[in-house]
Amino acid sequence: MTRPRDKPIKVFVTEEERAEIARLAASANLSLSAYLRAAGLHQQIRSVIDINAVNELAKVNGDLGRVAGLLKLWLAEKRGQGAHPREVERMMKEFRALQKQSHEIMGRMMR
Repeated sequence: MTRPRDKPIKVFVTEEERAEIARLAASANLSLSAYLRAAGLHQQIRSVIDINAVNELAKVNGDLGRVAGLLKLWLAEKRGQGAHPREVERMMKEFRALQKQSHEIMGRMMR
């Protein structure tokens, strides 16, 4: 049960400040009023993670797992025969590219 909140506080801001406060409130899935109340009372404001970024990251992590599994299988099958350095380097470049993509997505999630 919520308490009745009927005592407004006026805050004068510029258009840019209002836009930034609105953006921050939306990123936390809060109304402007709820966001400003939480900020003013020093309550923790948690950001809502973009579900599209989470889905993208899940796909990249799946790709990373498949690459690592293929590398492990390939190395196990080639035990004692050696592996061509170019093939190992190519696979490791793909793995690094996927890791970089994963880090970029995580960076976007944290903004």
